[in-house]
Amino acid sequence: MNSQDKKALIELRDLSFRREERVILDHVNLTVNRGDFMAITGPNGGGKTTLLRLILRLLKPDSGRIIFYDTEGRPTVAAPKFGYLPQKNSVDSHFPITVREVVSSGLLSDNTLSKDEKEVRVDEALALIGLEDLATRPIGKLSGGQLQRVLFGRAIVSRPPILVLDEPLSYLDKHFESHLYKIVAELAKHTTILLVSHEMSEIGAMANRHIIVDGSLHECTAAHHYVKTEC
Repeated sequence: MNSQDKKALIELRDLSFRREERVILDHVNLTVNRGDFMAITGPNGGGKTTLLRLILRLLKPDSGRIIFYDTEGRPTVAAPKFGYLPQKNSVDSHFPITVREVVSSGLLSDNTLSKDEKEVRVDEALALIGLEDLATRPIGKLSGGQLQRVLFGRAIVSRPPILVLDEPLSYLDKHFESHLYKIVAELAKHTTILLVSHEMSEIGAMANRHIIVDGSLHECTAAHHYVKTEC
């Protein structure tokens, strides 16, 4: 990783978030550097998805600040461009939309590409996730693993500088799971990645940072980072 990669990209300062009376995250501090591959784990209900949604500005913290930095390392009010793969259970699979339309939706906010260029990007993403033959199929007729692949395609189609993946292995068959590892390893060469997963064996080997979230945040430097006590 060169010096450019080590520049701060996102900084969380003393961040707290509550839902009703329950404290989900309490005084969290974290700096995401350009070029990081950050593997995030922790117990169910520990705040992993909440952490991602705060970074994505889908939630507002109760206290603390999130600071974004430009390519020169200067604070900026503009959030960077994200690609986001949410958990499958946050997606309405009954919505009448096709595989191709879902992947294409990842380019809706991109005004720098022509219509033809967008079509090429979508074709490339469909090929990468192995769903070219199902491009016109409604998502309601997909298996859980196929839908997860479609959402992954939507997340990467814009070639975002930051990729946020929330349990990307959910519902995937073992064959495509190994293919996903290869795709993510290639993306990590030029993309900052924040990835939440319970299965860290392969991902842990690729990540350069391991974060454990359980109400608070702990960065682990041990070889095995599945639970906080091992760090």
